[in-house]
Amino acid sequence: QVQLVESGGGLVQAGGSLRLSCAASGRTFSSYAMGWFRQAPGKEREFVAGTIRLSASTYYADSVKGRFTVSRDDAKNTAYLQMNSLKPEDTAVYYCAAHSNFGFYRDYKRYNYWGQGTQVTVSS
Repeated sequence: QVQLVESGGGLVQAGGSLRLSCAASGRTFSSYAMGWFRQAPGKEREFVAGTIRLSASTYYADSVKGRFTVSRDDAKNTAYLQMNSLKPEDTAVYYCAAHSNFGFYRDYKRYNYWGQGTQVTVSS
């Protein structure tokens, strides 16, 4: 089992940047694939970016490709989401999530562990 805690959200103007962190505790962090998701009011939770176990491969939603960068530091048990060129439509609660299977999933239902979420608000 792993526990996840996000941080780094806030209010930023359009075009600005934020870096979200997801600190993990519990079982070995490297045993988990990590995903970042977001949910805006009245909308379904959607995939943003992700990494998989034992690989440098990263995955992105088309809406954030080229603007967001996902990374992880297994030695620090932390995953990151660097968000640049933010747009008002990026406003949402952002969640990090983990699963212990091999492979990559965009479906949030495949993730077993979730953080509490952090609010990101981008003003125009």
